[in-house]
Amino acid sequence: MATASVTFKSREDHRKQLELEEARKAGLAPAEVDEDGNEINPHIPQYMSSAPWYLNAEKPSLKHQRKWKSDPNYTKSWYDRGAKLFQANKYRKGACENCGAMTHDKKSCMERPRSVGAKWTNVNIAPDEKVESFELDYDGKRDRWNGYDPSTYTRVIADYEAREEARKKYLKEQQLKKLEEKDTEKDDENAGSEDDEEDGLRIDEAKVDESAQMDFAKVEKRVRTTGGGSTGTVRNLRIREDTAKYLLNLDVNSAYYDPKTRSMREDPLPDADPNDKFYVGDNQNRLSGQALEFKQLNIHAWEAFEKGQDIHMQAAPSQAELLYKSFKIKKEMLKSEHKDKIMEKYGNAASEDTIPRELLLGQSEREIEYDRTGRIIKGQDVSLPKSKYEEDVFINNHTTVWGSWWKDHQWGYKCCKQTIKNSYCTGLAGIEAAEASADLMKANMARKEAAEDVPVQHEEKRLATWGTDVPQDLVLDPKKLAESLKKEKARVRGKEEERDEKKRKYNVHFDDQVTVEDMEAYRMTKIHHDDPMRAFLK
Repeated sequence: MATASVTFKSREDHRKQLELEEARKAGLAPAEVDEDGNEINPHIPQYMSSAPWYLNAEKPSLKHQRKWKSDPNYTKSWYDRGAKLFQANKYRKGACENCGAMTHDKKSCMERPRSVGAKWTNVNIAPDEKVESFELDYDGKRDRWNGYDPSTYTRVIADYEAREEARKKYLKEQQLKKLEEKDTEKDDENAGSEDDEEDGLRIDEAKVDESAQMDFAKVEKRVRTTGGGSTGTVRNLRIREDTAKYLLNLDVNSAYYDPKTRSMREDPLPDADPNDKFYVGDNQNRLSGQALEFKQLNIHAWEAFEKGQDIHMQAAPSQAELLYKSFKIKKEMLKSEHKDKIMEKYGNAASEDTIPRELLLGQSEREIEYDRTGRIIKGQDVSLPKSKYEEDVFINNHTTVWGSWWKDHQWGYKCCKQTIKNSYCTGLAGIEAAEASADLMKANMARKEAAEDVPVQHEEKRLATWGTDVPQDLVLDPKKLAESLKKEKARVRGKEEERDEKKRKYNVHFDDQVTVEDMEAYRMTKIHHDDPMRAFLK
């Protein structure tokens, strides 16, 4: 039963609801009706008939089980190909400058570019194309054959029928030609009247249309067989005039004939002339045509699997066939390359080209005159063999290769005398600029060397012992210098009284200022570690 929404029911109401549902299922009570007046099947489970709470269904209905979100804008139609609309008589503003149609511009025009467009000629204005825009639904987007015109397949059928008719006509002509040749080969004197009549009948029979010859090559379909259904296609029976294969050789020890499969694999007449036999056994079909190719494909798949390839003929036949095709292509390429190398090295005696004189005789009487440096003065130069590396490849406008010039332990280009490999060739102008730059650099270096030869007269400064400039009018007092020497010697010997600030009297002041005489005394009594007599100074 379809319920509008889940509401609270008492135990009595719930019992009545169950009884009503049982009565509806038994057919004792009328079925429930939805919003549209349609009866709802009482046997539908509740989880299907109950509408979700978010739909706010007030009355019982099954609309929530239908496609209620259908968009009317979606369609399954396709574009109307080749449809044309209005065709103007003169050019309109904004139309294609080439053909004059309003539905596209000159860049998107599919017509042949005119020498003078329709914008300037106003002649042969093309009609406007039918431009459609619509949204496809789910099925329309995924339909492979959407927009396909089945009537176009009739051209394919007609093509195949024309090929079949041409094939039949060719076979008929070949058959008539063979019969006429056999007829002319026979000697008229030895041939009797019976043979002439028989040959005439055979020629007349060959001229009869193939449709009258029991439809031997026609393929029909068998339906309603004993097993039921269609068994596919099967060829009609043989022509009644043909001899059955099991009657070709009645010897018991001849080729075995299997009556169940109607097959005779071996040749029933192995000693007969092959030109007179029309049946050589079923094994002939296995060793020719597509059967032989399929056999080679299987062998290739087995060998590839043994060598580690992940390939299986039954599991992935398409993959195996593609691999076999690529294998044959590569094999033919290797054969042709090997053949070309041999012909290039040893030549081809079957070719019409004349063998070079150097290769034929190994020597010649042509005179070549050289000078002392090894250059050819007279005669023809012998062509030098090229190596496997690239030769005579000029880059960046150079006319010579890299390494054709050497200077100052550096390789370069001879055309511009540059030592940078990726440089651009500047020709003679670059050479002149480089020479001028080198001359200028040499002149600057000579000027610098000449300036370094003349010593610069620096003013010698007299420095004091403590690191400052000694003034010109400095005069040392001999008495103060003598006292400073005495104090310095006492300090060095450690006999100088320590000046304790705590024991200093009130009116006593320590003079801590360093005078010029004190610095001179320090310098005079300072021990130099490089002095060999420093041990006698103490």
